[in-house]
Amino acid sequence: MAATDSQKYRFSEAPVWELQRAYYEQLGLKAWNNDQVPQYITSNPMIGAAYAEMIFGFLQDRATQGATEETVTLVELGAGAGRLAYHVLHELALLKAYAGIALPPLRYVMTDLALKNVEGWRRHPALANFIDQGALDLATFDAERDTELKLLVSGETIAPGQLRQPLLIVANYFFDAIPQELIYIGEGLVYDCDVVVGQTEPAPGLTLSEQLRRMTLTYEHRRAPRFEDARYPYRDVIALYQRELEDSHVLFPEIGLRCLERLGQLSRAGFAMITADKGDHRLDNWRFAEPPQLVHHGSISLTANYHAIQHVFESRGAEALFTDHHYKNINVACILMLESPKQYVNTRLAYRKSVARFGPDDFFSLKLLADREIETLRLQQILAFWRLGGYDAEWFIQTAKRISSLLADANDEEKLDLRSGIHRMWTSFYVMPQRYDLALDAGLILFEMDMYEDAKPLLDASAQGDDDPVSTVYFCLAICSLELGQEDEARAYLQRALELEPDHEEALTLLAALG
Repeated sequence: MAATDSQKYRFSEAPVWELQRAYYEQLGLKAWNNDQVPQYITSNPMIGAAYAEMIFGFLQDRATQGATEETVTLVELGAGAGRLAYHVLHELALLKAYAGIALPPLRYVMTDLALKNVEGWRRHPALANFIDQGALDLATFDAERDTELKLLVSGETIAPGQLRQPLLIVANYFFDAIPQELIYIGEGLVYDCDVVVGQTEPAPGLTLSEQLRRMTLTYEHRRAPRFEDARYPYRDVIALYQRELEDSHVLFPEIGLRCLERLGQLSRAGFAMITADKGDHRLDNWRFAEPPQLVHHGSISLTANYHAIQHVFESRGAEALFTDHHYKNINVACILMLESPKQYVNTRLAYRKSVARFGPDDFFSLKLLADREIETLRLQQILAFWRLGGYDAEWFIQTAKRISSLLADANDEEKLDLRSGIHRMWTSFYVMPQRYDLALDAGLILFEMDMYEDAKPLLDASAQGDDDPVSTVYFCLAICSLELGQEDEARAYLQRALELEPDHEEALTLLAALG
């Protein structure tokens, strides 16, 4: 759709949303390369563990209610890079093994609008085991239209009314990135905010991201009687806004609400949703709100209206769990649209422990501080924060140089904890195109601690995966091989180092000594 200065659109039908869809469909998983579209805040090991605790609690609650035979289906909306799903599944497997109790089986379904993403997940080595075990399936899903799920791996179609267990939904950075209505409340009346698009025909050669960034929006108000019609399905919350708000622009998640209603139809027993977003659930945060500004990060996003979602489903008997304290970066909620939600004690306790007391938003706020203070931290403090974050690879990469500088004074216990942490990090690492080489940094730390048997496979993984390897890696591999009594391998590594750097003195000396 080409926009001109004279064209006006309802906000939910503006060309920006068409460009948004095209952006994800065109780039696929590349949209998240090197955080072009942010994913860390909603996809790190800490938030994965928090979600796993709530899902585990939900499975416990279903078991307590005697529903252990039927599979529980979990649908992740807009699963993006796939990193969150992996961390959740990884942590769930650990929780189940540790607890050793009877639970209903879980089928995790990753969904996205873009078929490229779904195909990318199917090829990702970290997800292969979960797919092979039947714990993970994949599907495309259009939040604006679809009424059923066609599973790519099993070939099964989940149609309305098919599920006997309640549906679990995960929606991270989802509601802020799909079309929303924009209304204006003034003097007790409701107006549609039509948008006038300032960008004319796209300039030749611009990427979709650049087109989105160049697009400017201005707004005009138009009376919107449909929102005041008694038959409008969300009339109650609109009426509340008319009573309570004045001179306020409100993003209204009509498409998001309809999406949840269609998903809820898949199960005969309701749904529970875990969601995190830039989203306000307090009515006060919408008072006197100015027109929204598009946030650009490859694609675009807005603020999600959690207040409307909470109000609509609580009026139908749900319990919505939000933190008592105000969020700063990401608002994490759990909505139980279930019969007798108070009976889901373990789910609610897990939310209290993993979100309300200290959750993903608190962790991210601390990490922003810790990132600035790395050069002042001691090794015990680095290790403590690493544990808090679930042995997060990003924290390790950020602190690797600092860790190296502290090793001379490290005691044996600290070194053993470092080795254990590196193992846990590596076995739970979800590979994505990033600027860093995790295997190299982890391998070098182990090498510096004389843990050659542990260092060698990581250094070898770095060498195999690097299109432009350096001689130092092969020299370190040669030392590891010698320490492990593998002289033939050491010679081969030294020869490879000398191919890359013929004047490498240490490699020349060592190779001569080996004869």
